[in-house]
Amino acid sequence: MPVALEAVTEAERIIMHYYADEVRATLKADLSPVTIADTEAEQSIIKTVEKYFPGHGFIGEEFGNKREAAEYHWVIDPIDGTKNFLRKIPLFGTLLALMRGKDLIMGVSHMPALKETVYAERGQGAYSNAQPIKVSSVAKLEEASVSFGGIKYFHKTGRFSQVAALVEATARQRAFGDLWQYHLLAQGKIDVVVEARLKFWDIAAPSVIVEEAGGMFTDINGQPINEDTTAIIATNGKLHDSVVNLFKG
Repeated sequence: MPVALEAVTEAERIIMHYYADEVRATLKADLSPVTIADTEAEQSIIKTVEKYFPGHGFIGEEFGNKREAAEYHWVIDPIDGTKNFLRKIPLFGTLLALMRGKDLIMGVSHMPALKETVYAERGQGAYSNAQPIKVSSVAKLEEASVSFGGIKYFHKTGRFSQVAALVEATARQRAFGDLWQYHLLAQGKIDVVVEARLKFWDIAAPSVIVEEAGGMFTDINGQPINEDTTAIIATNGKLHDSVVNLFKG
């Protein structure tokens, strides 16, 4: 964990330097924006990790895979919420996870503008700024708060009726979006997250954090996530089967 925290702290220096300026974005092949802050932050993370673990591999949003045959891989999203970053909305941050083989064993989610870092290691619990955190104890959908992301995906894939059913079934609905909604879930401030149009680096770190905080994190069908997962359900655990069943219906 110390290396991961050092890596995201070093990346913060770059990100917040550019956050203070007017930064231009270019569009990648998938039409998502990328800035010089994204690329330099990812390079910084790789440099920091390699200082301690020169044989480790990387799966990065901006620079792809490196050392694919390595036992350990770091999964990097240098700025999750780049569109927020560009518009000076402080809900953005760095996601960094560590895999051993196919198993995710550590996750860090660092939001520099909010000065909030949540992190977890398998079997060690989850923390926010060094304080233990846990998911809520809400056990009924009618009492639950839910956050959505990637709503267009559900419309395009014919699953919008399930989204509507979840809205109807729950007490409060918002679209907090990106990494912040997983901070809120792991801290027990909301109870359900349903999100789509995802890449692995969007969910690798949050999945460890939510699970170590006592929650559940699966794909939209209730199966374990993997590198091909594009839609997820994350909950406090008590509500998970109910939400999965809605999307199966």
